[in-house]
Amino acid sequence: MPTPATLEAPGVVLRPLVVGDAQALFAAHGDEQTHHYWSGPAHANVAQTAQYIEETLALPGAQCWAITEDGGEALGRIGLFVQREGVAEIGIIMRRDATGRGLASKAVTLVCDYGFTHLNLHRIAADIDPDNNASISLFLRAGFQREGLLRGNWKTHLGVRDTVMMGKLRE
Repeated sequence: MPTPATLEAPGVVLRPLVVGDAQALFAAHGDEQTHHYWSGPAHANVAQTAQYIEETLALPGAQCWAITEDGGEALGRIGLFVQREGVAEIGIIMRRDATGRGLASKAVTLVCDYGFTHLNLHRIAADIDPDNNASISLFLRAGFQREGLLRGNWKTHLGVRDTVMMGKLRE
């Protein structure tokens, strides 16, 4: 997939994610509390975060952005992963020092709008741990609906975990 476009709204700029964002994003990926509901444990060092970013960017159908206030330092990251024609999954992580400012909500809205208009998606899904109330609330505010519970869907550093599937359809 081509490099995604830069997306902007008042107070937030999403620019294409690069491996050089690893230092800033280690604050999220290396934080055990922030990374608690992620599919793997917190990263041990910046090199592990850099490798993770590199692997994510190489995934077929991946479009990933750094979440910034002005196009500078990454305060989080958001990805849209096209799974098949018209269908994608979205994922987001924010540094703890950047939460509570509306950046995540704006980022989800921008990426969904981009997916529906520029990628011609008709469905965007989010796969969320059922105990991750902050993410569930974020996606509900963005217009996603709970669609179901997949029992025992992931084996993570926390053990076998369920998934709350949430989805948003193009209007």
